[in-house]
Amino acid sequence: MPPANPIVSRGSRVKAGILLFGVTSLTAVIGSTGSIQAGSFYAALTQPTWAPPAWLFGPVWTTLYIMMAYSGYRMWRRTLTFTHPALRLFYGQLFLNGLWSWVFFVWHWGALALINILILLLLIARLIQSARHIDDLSAFLLLPYALWVTFAAVLTWALWQLNPVSLAV
Repeated sequence: MPPANPIVSRGSRVKAGILLFGVTSLTAVIGSTGSIQAGSFYAALTQPTWAPPAWLFGPVWTTLYIMMAYSGYRMWRRTLTFTHPALRLFYGQLFLNGLWSWVFFVWHWGALALINILILLLLIARLIQSARHIDDLSAFLLLPYALWVTFAAVLTWALWQLNPVSLAV
């Protein structure tokens, strides 16, 4: 694995960091916009006994988004292109990540939310695999995200099964 290119100017690194943190933050905003009514909707659902409290999601996702953005930045820093296949996977998973909140919390589509999150999980796994070829720390930073999304996929399935009327599609 080649080291980060020292020739890249500090200004370019700062701009790339701002861009990747910005794109990741935009995903967080899109997802949280879809989650505005999540608290009351989530509380009204029949929950599995192991479901986390609603207050936990915000801090966990904030931490994960920071780790994701830094991982993306490190991949860019190694490849010096925003169009590297690993970064394309990064953008794809961000899209599905932001979409999930809308599918589940706004449109109440349980089955489609499950499909969305399973595809998201596959993209994350592929992203981690691709990131390992670029920078081990980038891949490592994505592991908690993969674990949380795995848990969220199981929770999505359980909520859909426990609430067939509220999460019909």
